[in-house]
Amino acid sequence: MTAQDREERIRELLPLVRRIARRVHRVTRGADPDDLIGDGSIGLIRAVDGYDPARGTTLETYARRLIVGAMLNGLRKLDPVSERVRRTLRRAEERRYELGQQRGTLPSLSELERTDPALRRARAVVYSQTPLSLDAPLARNDDALADRTHEPAICANAHEKSAALAEAVALLPERQRRILALHYISEVSLHAIGSRLQLSPQRVSQLHLKALVRLRGTVILP
Repeated sequence: MTAQDREERIRELLPLVRRIARRVHRVTRGADPDDLIGDGSIGLIRAVDGYDPARGTTLETYARRLIVGAMLNGLRKLDPVSERVRRTLRRAEERRYELGQQRGTLPSLSELERTDPALRRARAVVYSQTPLSLDAPLARNDDALADRTHEPAICANAHEKSAALAEAVALLPERQRRILALHYISEVSLHAIGSRLQLSPQRVSQLHLKALVRLRGTVILP
């Protein structure tokens, strides 16, 4: 490949870098778009230089994988928490939902910490190394401000979350919506809900957990 051919291929695929950067930025708002494009461009250059048509894939497909990888590596460098700690937290979340499916109720991370010292250390590291943002609400246990209930930013954030939650609940199957309404609004126990809906307690717990898992996939729940 001549130097001119190399430069032309890089220029042709630069729009791909920008498209991928926009998509990554949509899910990682804290990332700088210019930094994403810069990291992605490095991945693109590596793809053009290392591309081998004999592998049976197109240059664009090969470049896409390296571009995304370069952007993610750039984001990891900005994270003050190590990948090992993040991996420990991800595995804990997976184990948490597995136990929830078995029990019918979702265990708390504090409960998992009692049998997993590594998880306790990982959560402590995340708490100590995550910087405090002046643009975000303070943590629930932070008493730096006596009364922040009526702060505009907090009120707007709460309203936005409430609207997102209401929309997500409306998309749930009818039976799951009824269980949530009876349990959280009417304060009916899951066992009593089973009697009302003529379902076993285990089935009610399963539907309740499915609803929570689905909501957690669309909105941030406490």
